[in-house]
Amino acid sequence: MIKIVSFVKAFLLFTSLSLLGYSVSAGNPVPITVGSKAFTEGYLLGELVAQTIENSSSSKVARRFGMGGTGVLFEALRNGSIDLYPEYTGTIAEAILKDSSLQSISQIREALKSSDLIILDIFKFNNSYGLAVRRAYANKHHLKQISDLIPLAKEIRGGFSSEFMSRPDCYPGLVLNYGLDFAGNVRSMEHSLTYEALAKKEIDLTDIYTTDGKIRKLDLVVLKDDRHFFREYRAVLFAKQQFIDEHAEAMRALSDLGNRLDEATMTRLNAEVDVDKREFSSVVLDFISKKHITNLKAPSVLHRVLVRTHEHLWLVGVSLFFSILVGFPLGIIAYENRILEQAIILFSSIVQTIPSLALLCFLIPLFGIGDKPAMVAIFLYGLLPIVINTFVGFKTLDPKLIEVARALGLNRWERLVRIEIPLASQNILVGIKSSAIIGIGTSTLAALIGSGGYGVPIITGLAMNDMEIVLTGAIPATIMALLAHILFEMLSRVLVPRGLRITQ
Repeated sequence: MIKIVSFVKAFLLFTSLSLLGYSVSAGNPVPITVGSKAFTEGYLLGELVAQTIENSSSSKVARRFGMGGTGVLFEALRNGSIDLYPEYTGTIAEAILKDSSLQSISQIREALKSSDLIILDIFKFNNSYGLAVRRAYANKHHLKQISDLIPLAKEIRGGFSSEFMSRPDCYPGLVLNYGLDFAGNVRSMEHSLTYEALAKKEIDLTDIYTTDGKIRKLDLVVLKDDRHFFREYRAVLFAKQQFIDEHAEAMRALSDLGNRLDEATMTRLNAEVDVDKREFSSVVLDFISKKHITNLKAPSVLHRVLVRTHEHLWLVGVSLFFSILVGFPLGIIAYENRILEQAIILFSSIVQTIPSLALLCFLIPLFGIGDKPAMVAIFLYGLLPIVINTFVGFKTLDPKLIEVARALGLNRWERLVRIEIPLASQNILVGIKSSAIIGIGTSTLAALIGSGGYGVPIITGLAMNDMEIVLTGAIPATIMALLAHILFEMLSRVLVPRGLRITQ
């Protein structure tokens, strides 16, 4: 029992010191936070904004790149978790304002007035949707425009991005407008993977952004939108009016920069990342400085992994602490109170069934973006294994031992500390171990709401279809889960009474 108490004290001390360090660092908030979506052009525009602000003012910039879809970024902007991010006029009209009649920038600005949000037309290029096929496939079936797909629709294999599939101004509207009947031969996938699937002839048709860098490399034919279905998607900067008013110097620098960024230039920059496999930060630095920099030294892979490991440990460690702090007593209460038993177990089970990204999105209005909502989500997901295993550990105790303890005159607290917890310790540790491993896996999704950890390289690599970047997050996450398993196996040998250990 002394060993268990010592372990708990050590864990509490570690977490308290971590929280103290967090509160100290939180006392120096970063003034400007730039967000971006998780695709190549989103990263590039976000970095372009960040570097321009850093070069034109004394303000520090926090980068929250590769976040989830439009809804996540817009909610983060609205509640002040980020200050600005690159967006597109068509997306604002269709996905945010839900008004397809809004076509011009002035119309969208007018519609946003009541929300204190503003769009800045600084990028000077349009990046609309389109449909593309391999050139050999286009030549074989004489495809030049989207209408040419109508007789082939039932046999063609389509692969489209998730957002394209769900938005009314994309796939649903396209099918109705052109009368296309794909007969269910379409699949939803990550946008960057559609190009790979197209090159491998696993699909025949996909959606593209007209400034995508891989169009030329893969020699794709972009089909003419002969019925003018796809609306204009002008790249703009989305921000709050108050932020614009308070950072006039940075806004002037951004306005000057935008005059150099047209569709051809944006396509070239995208290609440097997607095709030449350059880091988007160095591509942006070249563009801003107007020269190619060859001596730019990027952080080593080891350094980046160590930084992400620190972030991941922080997310998992703090979340696990609170999962234990709440889940352990809830398991005991469920064991002792028949009325609350089902309510506690049902609540823990329902939380576990909520999709991870959905839960993260629900938490943004309450906690903003970054570590806080991520930790709350990981904490909630970690409750069920601890609650269930604690409950089962107590439930399976031999009633005769409890009666003997009562006969010896031990009160409720003494029975709990001296008899019940040690006897149930094997089950309790299994629950904590399961919670820790679940947390390690769930934490990788935290990058979608602007937190750190191993999810950052995983999401960045997926967005750029670069498996080397993905592996710098996936492999360490797997190793961390394995080490967690080994650690708890060692702890069980120390904390669980010898006669109660499960031998292999």
